[in-house]
Amino acid sequence: MKTTVHNPDLARFVEAGTLYLGAPEAAELVRRHGVAGSIEAIAANIRADFLRWADFDKTARVAAHSAGGVIELMPVADDHRYSFKYVNGHPGNTRLGLSTVMAFGVLADVDTGAPLFLSELTLTTALRTAAMSALAAKTLARPDSHVMALIGNGAQSEFQALAFQHLVGITDLRLYDVDPAATAKLVANLQGSGLRATVCQSTAEAVKGADIVTTVTADKAMALILTPDMIEPGMHLNAVGGDCPGKTELHGDILDAAKVFVEYEPQSRVEGEIQHKPAEFAVTELWQVLRGERAGRDSADQVTVFDSVGFALEDFSALRFMQQTAERLGLGERIALIPQLADPKNLFGTLRASAPLLSAGSPLTA
Repeated sequence: MKTTVHNPDLARFVEAGTLYLGAPEAAELVRRHGVAGSIEAIAANIRADFLRWADFDKTARVAAHSAGGVIELMPVADDHRYSFKYVNGHPGNTRLGLSTVMAFGVLADVDTGAPLFLSELTLTTALRTAAMSALAAKTLARPDSHVMALIGNGAQSEFQALAFQHLVGITDLRLYDVDPAATAKLVANLQGSGLRATVCQSTAEAVKGADIVTTVTADKAMALILTPDMIEPGMHLNAVGGDCPGKTELHGDILDAAKVFVEYEPQSRVEGEIQHKPAEFAVTELWQVLRGERAGRDSADQVTVFDSVGFALEDFSALRFMQQTAERLGLGERIALIPQLADPKNLFGTLRASAPLLSAGSPLTA
């Protein structure tokens, strides 16, 4: 007799296996839900999860660095769900026809360890990164912000642009990339969005007069994309590209003059713009501002920095959205990721059912 399972997600897993959402199905999900709508929904999930920050078992991601990039595992869990993301960052991949960032993830049941949902996370990571950026800017930037400089016009840029348009109120973009083809691609993809885009010839030109500056460059280097002479009073800086040891985008003096906000301080100290700052350098975790425990921007003239590196809780939030939306839209397929056993103690029996490994009378030892 089967035991009745009261958890609907777990019941579906027992009955039909893990829900798998591949890259084509994820793209279809976003097309049907809408890019802006998907980003907004993920941002709402992130906000809700950050507001219950203490409920999560948190840790910095585990990284394996190489000369060409990094491969990382990003785990997090509350009392009901566990998630992890596998993700890489290899800036040279585009020369091979591969994405710089590739990812997949799992959402599992804490009580049993059953993997309920397996999903692509390459597209989803772009959505959640944009959602996190926009949530931070909505919390920290001046409310009258309408102009954003977007430095780095690669794979993440369209998502950032649309997130800031729909969640923050940006109407004008000032664009720069060292690769003019990347900027041309971005301009073409934003046709019909309602955003006004100006192509600039340098970072300094793009930044001039901007309310918000988003940097999303890919090179694994201690770069100086922004320098103090470019910064104007009241700017909000959204530093996205610096996300691992040895990779930054901002001159250190900018941080000294600004109020700096991070996701998860232990991880940001190692990977973020603040990696070259002393341990006593003051930062505020964004969840504290969202909960009203710490102040955000102190004045209209203050420069604020969101030192974004990407944190596992954001992927947890995004996976929740993807699973719920996939089930609602009937997307994805159920796969036998885990063997279904008539007798849970007889794993070896799955081999006998397909092809006997031992003939009758065969010795077990030589």
